[in-house]
Amino acid sequence: MQRLHTLNILLQQAREQRDAMLSEVQRAAQAQQAALAQLDQLIGYRGDYEARWSAQFKQQGQMELVHCYHGFTGRLTQAVEQQERAVVQAHTRHGELLAQLREQELRVASVAKLIERRQAEQRLVLDRREAKQNDELAARMQRMRQASGF
Repeated sequence: MQRLHTLNILLQQAREQRDAMLSEVQRAAQAQQAALAQLDQLIGYRGDYEARWSAQFKQQGQMELVHCYHGFTGRLTQAVEQQERAVVQAHTRHGELLAQLREQELRVASVAKLIERRQAEQRLVLDRREAKQNDELAARMQRMRQASGF
């Protein structure tokens, strides 16, 4: 009985760890989505900016404006590259957490299976004990019948 109690505590802890890991995986997935959305927004903004200024340069291109345009476009490109790295990091983190979650799920399933086996063993022991008691009782009753002449 004590072993089952200990195993049930272990199962509860494993489930709590799994649930905590699941929450962390969900947060990582949200962070990954947010990083992707920000990347898409930056790429879209850069495209709009380039389109707007390329039309402006067709009309009249002052060198000062061209330098500002190139400087800002360069900074936008750096921001896009930085955000791409953030997306890759978020994706990697999410993948690592998913692997850890699978390990936690396996641990929960293993402990649950062990508990199931222990319970089956206990039931078998109890069933055998009961069968033995019934056999002994039947044997005693048979001896009593024989002794009383039935």
